[in-house]
Amino acid sequence: GSGGLSIGQAGEFDYSGSQAIKALHEENIQTVLINPNIATVQTSKGMADKVYFLPLVPEYVEQVIRAERPGGVLLTFGGQTGLNCGVDLQRAGIFEKYGVRI
Repeated sequence: GSGGLSIGQAGEFDYSGSQAIKALHEENIQTVLINPNIATVQTSKGMADKVYFLPLVPEYVEQVIRAERPGGVLLTFGGQTGLNCGVDLQRAGIFEKYGVRI
């Protein structure tokens, strides 16, 4: 999820993220969303299969990866916060540890 952003940016990230979730559903791909912002379209009931309202920081994201065991992650829909978190997780070897594709 895109989390908290500057006014004017949040809507764009929310829209792109919600469209990505819809596209994944059309391909029958289960979605797990991490987003600290409850006031987004992405976190609406019926969008993602599972939603975690957690900060986009490596410690919390690793906990979700450990619990959910996703096959892959899409970092480009979380804005700069999501990208930075993904870079930190990659450098720490978390994606490799759990077999997660980027």
